[in-house]
Amino acid sequence: MMRAVLAAGLLTIALAGVARGQPMAAPEAGPRADVQPAMLSGIAIQQRLNEAVPGDLAFRDEVGRPVVLSGYFGARPVILALVYYNCPMLCTEVLNGLVSALRVVSLTAGRDFDVVIVSFDPREKPSDAAAKKIAYVGRYGRPGSDRGWHFLTGTSESIGALARSVGFRYRFDADQNQFAHASALYVLTPAGRLSRYFLGIEYAPRDLRLALVEASEGRIGTPADRLLLYCFHYDPKAGKYSAAIVTIVRAAGIATLLGLGLAVARMSRRRNARLRLVREGAR
Repeated sequence: MMRAVLAAGLLTIALAGVARGQPMAAPEAGPRADVQPAMLSGIAIQQRLNEAVPGDLAFRDEVGRPVVLSGYFGARPVILALVYYNCPMLCTEVLNGLVSALRVVSLTAGRDFDVVIVSFDPREKPSDAAAKKIAYVGRYGRPGSDRGWHFLTGTSESIGALARSVGFRYRFDADQNQFAHASALYVLTPAGRLSRYFLGIEYAPRDLRLALVEASEGRIGTPADRLLLYCFHYDPKAGKYSAAIVTIVRAAGIATLLGLGLAVARMSRRRNARLRLVREGAR
């Protein structure tokens, strides 16, 4: 068992090294791994706690009905996420991390809070939103919770106004037909004010529950640590690479090693406890 744990740890380190080395191994024009691609310049999430999200912004829901954001305000706190449904990388991880955390949280979407997912790609349609809703409500797995999950699409004007209000700065790369952006969740009070930011793709269920409880009371939290994950593909022809891939793999490797370390420590304590019991019984 111990050998398997150590082997897994070494494999994680090896994989992290491979992922980190791929962009650097590109011959001739490959950029240094410690230099941020120009496409990511200006990409940021500016935390604007206690500011109001405009409630009059118009979108369409997953069945194509016109809606405004204020329709989701008033009764419950809101978890807001800005993604695009056909994102090749990070957006899926944001949604996966959200639903994984919410499955552990005792509060239930549609009863205690609402989840509002907004695509920041104006080309996407309600059919794209509907497919995502089916997938993630199914993964969430709580009966009747579909009324608490809302997947929206909208115009460039509405998307831009919403993005500016939450401090979400992104950019479209026409050459690669994708967006460069960072990842976050936003927790809003029932009045639509920004209460908490969760950066990255992994969200601690306990912290998320606490944020929802505080937001339900109209309380405003503190700024999140400024560790951003970026979404942008590596293109060997263009000599560009994804900081997201490097950062995610590094973070995953560190998290895995920490988890393995805790598992080893627990096994060691249990073995020592059994040995003590055996010695005491032999006396």
